[in-house]
Amino acid sequence: MKTLKTFLYRIVCGFFLGLSVFAPGFSGSVMAIAMGIYQDLLKIMSNPLHELKKNLRFLIPLGIGIVLSGVLFVLTFRVLFERYEKGILLLFVGLIAGNLPVIGRELKQHSFKKRYLVGGLAAFGIALTFGILAVGGTAPGEAGVTAGFPEFAAAGFIAGAVTLVPGMSISAILIMLGVYGQLFAVAESLLSLELTYVPHLLAMLCAAVLGLVLTSRGIKKVFDRMPGFANACVFGFMSGTLIGIFVEALYIPDAYFNWWLGGGLFLAGLGIATGFILLGRYMNKQASA
Repeated sequence: MKTLKTFLYRIVCGFFLGLSVFAPGFSGSVMAIAMGIYQDLLKIMSNPLHELKKNLRFLIPLGIGIVLSGVLFVLTFRVLFERYEKGILLLFVGLIAGNLPVIGRELKQHSFKKRYLVGGLAAFGIALTFGILAVGGTAPGEAGVTAGFPEFAAAGFIAGAVTLVPGMSISAILIMLGVYGQLFAVAESLLSLELTYVPHLLAMLCAAVLGLVLTSRGIKKVFDRMPGFANACVFGFMSGTLIGIFVEALYIPDAYFNWWLGGGLFLAGLGIATGFILLGRYMNKQASA
């Protein structure tokens, strides 16, 4: 029963992780931090063959959740983004805001150093600038697939390399590389059982895993050797991401939006974040029992 609960919990984590990856402007790593699985992912991806069976037990349910969220995003969630984008943005703002205290508590465990402030402010500035420039720059409606096999592989490697960098948005990177909208065309063709672009997708996924493994080792070293500095940067990245998304939401024209809806979705995000924190603590206690 405990194993089943953990499996289902990780599927839910994977689902929200997938949404944060597919939704333009959002950081999958920030969402992983919010759900309490970031350090586990970092440890696994920095040495995926070590304790392979244990790693697979962790990754398989996450993968199931990510696939489910991908299918939902292609079929329905993208429509919600197009019609209720302002409200959905505020939902994600609530998710991020609800987890800032967790990172703050981690940061308080380390004595203050000037480099923590410098790193945090630099991360804040990078995430804020990146967020404001990236969110809203979506192009899911681009028609057809024009990128070739090498372009998909290169885009996958770059996306994988930034996956676990807190505050970086995979979808925003793919938008800038010009393949984000084309990925929707690929996904829609797969859902129609059209296999033409399967090699492109496989090349992209393999390259993404390679980039992820190579980058995660460096990030893990920073957390192991300078945990205070790393957490300060994470706090800065999350704060900058949050404000960038909120500012973008304020300027998005949305005929279906009202502040009752926006406030409700923001509170829903806070509630979901709190629920993930409590559920994560419960699962950790169960695992160590």
